[in-house]
Amino acid sequence: MSPKALLSHRQKRLGHELRSMRVAVGMSAEQAANLLGVDRGKISNMESGVRNISEARLRLLAHHCQCHDEKYVDALVDMASAGNQGWWEQYRGSLPQGLLDIAELETRATRMRVASTVHIPGLLQTTDHALAVFRAVLPPLPEHEVAMRAAHRSHRQEVLRDDAPPAIAAIVHEAALRMQFGGRRVAREQLQHLLNQSERPSVTVLVVPFIHGAFPGAGQTVLYAEGPTERLDTVQIDNSHGPDFLHGPSELAKYRAQLDRTEDLSLSPDDSRDLINTIAREL
Repeated sequence: MSPKALLSHRQKRLGHELRSMRVAVGMSAEQAANLLGVDRGKISNMESGVRNISEARLRLLAHHCQCHDEKYVDALVDMASAGNQGWWEQYRGSLPQGLLDIAELETRATRMRVASTVHIPGLLQTTDHALAVFRAVLPPLPEHEVAMRAAHRSHRQEVLRDDAPPAIAAIVHEAALRMQFGGRRVAREQLQHLLNQSERPSVTVLVVPFIHGAFPGAGQTVLYAEGPTERLDTVQIDNSHGPDFLHGPSELAKYRAQLDRTEDLSLSPDDSRDLINTIAREL
């Protein structure tokens, strides 16, 4: 496997931002190499995420690229200095890289919006619900990996209990509320857990009822994670092959609009809680 295949999303994103900064002012890779006192190959490695960049070199490059957004540059420095420090590193080599990337993305987000049609958002799932979801995967996962994925998902939820947790808006379709992963008891406990989590000051749960019919992005699970600045926002989409991460300006604008529209179709927080309670009683 190539070194690039083992890179985290953070490393790849940092490299992308470095290259975009350079290209925006028409600076060649050779010019960047001369400026930073390195050879041309190291610039390529920095921009692909394979090689790290020091804070001094990053700030020098930003200055000569006429990037005067201090908050953005500080965020890039933070990305470059992060290293392999997060709790998710204990799962490296045991779980797919994409799952580690989601955990890091959630941990570093300043605010999140997630929309889901069939599943309860991972940050709001009970362990029994998560186990039922993982056991439904094809080809079947070995039981030790099912347990490991459930533990990883539970660990992700620690972000909700931080001293200063990011604000999270969870837009859940009524279909997800009526899915009985794990049977009636597990489904009922999941709905009660969702209600409990919605009482957290940082968590808002909004339900899109069946009566609204079609809506943009139906069928997708979308996470929009806001970064320190809008240009470092990230969209993560679930797919059968694993998570996809998007950050192009047009892609970010598209999913912001999509989530705005889906929120407009949602019930109010209080009415959402009432519908969740009604469905739970039916179980």
